[in-house]
Amino acid sequence: MAEGKGYIKNSDDKGSVNISEDVVAVIAAAAAVEVEGVHGPFVSHGKEITNMLGRRALSRGVKLHIEGDVVTVDVHLIAEMGYSVNDVGMHVQKAVITAIEDAVGVTVSAVNVHICGIASKKNK
Repeated sequence: MAEGKGYIKNSDDKGSVNISEDVVAVIAAAAAVEVEGVHGPFVSHGKEITNMLGRRALSRGVKLHIEGDVVTVDVHLIAEMGYSVNDVGMHVQKAVITAIEDAVGVTVSAVNVHICGIASKKNK
């Protein structure tokens, strides 16, 4: 999850737009869980309780490093049984890069996907 302390800052002669690190983390998490074969985010049990009580539940399983207008993303996921874990990871990388670059206008230098478990398929 994002620490929530950093901002992506865009300024021009009309003013500035400051985008919270939390916003970028939510965009990444939302893109990742929409990929076919992703069961959901992975969060350790201690952090799960904190997330349920706190405001960071939407960005679960995502960590960011922002340096200027370049973002590196770590996504921790649980994959679904029956899918190629490697393919799921590659699709998550593409989805997260596209979502962040389109929504925020920054460069994503890397998306590191950590498959931390396997679960049976979701009932949709």
